[in-house]
Amino acid sequence: MITKSLRNTILINIGAFLSVLILELLSGLLNIDRFDTNYLFYLWGLSYAIIIMVVIWINHFILIPFVYDKRNYFLYGILLAGSIFIVAYLKGYEMNGWLGVSKFFFYLVYTTGTGMAAFFLRRNLIIQRERDEKEKLQKEMELTYLKEQVNPHFLFNSLNSIYSLSRQQSPETPDLVMQLSELMRYQLESSKKDTVLVKEELEFIENYLLLEEKRLSNRCKIEFIIKGDLSDLRIAPMLLIPFVENAVKHGAQSTNKQSTIDVTATVTHKTLRFQVENSVPTKVDVVKRKGLGLENVKRRLNLLYPNTYQLEIKEKANTFHVHLSIELSVSILKNRS
Repeated sequence: MITKSLRNTILINIGAFLSVLILELLSGLLNIDRFDTNYLFYLWGLSYAIIIMVVIWINHFILIPFVYDKRNYFLYGILLAGSIFIVAYLKGYEMNGWLGVSKFFFYLVYTTGTGMAAFFLRRNLIIQRERDEKEKLQKEMELTYLKEQVNPHFLFNSLNSIYSLSRQQSPETPDLVMQLSELMRYQLESSKKDTVLVKEELEFIENYLLLEEKRLSNRCKIEFIIKGDLSDLRIAPMLLIPFVENAVKHGAQSTNKQSTIDVTATVTHKTLRFQVENSVPTKVDVVKRKGLGLENVKRRLNLLYPNTYQLEIKEKANTFHVHLSIELSVSILKNRS
């Protein structure tokens, strides 16, 4: 069975041959009176088309793959010029001596050059398409890997929270286990999708903060505010939670003193502005505070929202600020979930 690539090559060359034949016949119409019959005229056009295509085929299927592509450019130039000269001599010398050879030689150089331009253009388009497909596949594989990293990272932090309560023999532990199961259910379902509703993602964050608020008891004051019309806007799943986890881990969880976490999500003209501000108990080096979660989400933002987001992370004396802005309307994510 003929492969698709071979079939396309055959069809393209048949089309090229017919195009050359038609052009030769059209160019010879002015001198059609020189031929005794129409048959001889068409035979003349066919012979010229065959000669031209033979040179082009020798170049495309022999010289380019076996000489040019192996970077033997000097040898390629000699062989190409030699093959054109031989064909020009065989066809032109019998017609008009060396003058016919020179005319036919330059004619073949022109037609071969045109064929080479079309050949390299098509090959570059194929190479570019293959490169784009490979980049797309690589991107999808990397995104899958990054999304899978979120699962154990989030679960690890949540289990640590419940473990702390269980050691305190808190009566709220069973409820928190059930709440965690609901969070994990959402996470597992969303991990199979490319996008989720912004409303669902924010509800997930709200439930996570409620869980943490119960665990931290009165040690942390948490505020979560949503502004604007969420409508049907969508976002990559589990994209925002690492910022909130980071605020809990390096803020309230790292001290027994009173702390605060303020989370605000604002939607304006299909642009989501997500801000997280948390108190910092002691001065900690920024580099040490950036764990897997933040590096993961930065990489996902670069892959999913190139040139359509802004992320600012600032650490002041007693507070840590995260400000993320995403233009959801122009995201590369196209509602494929």
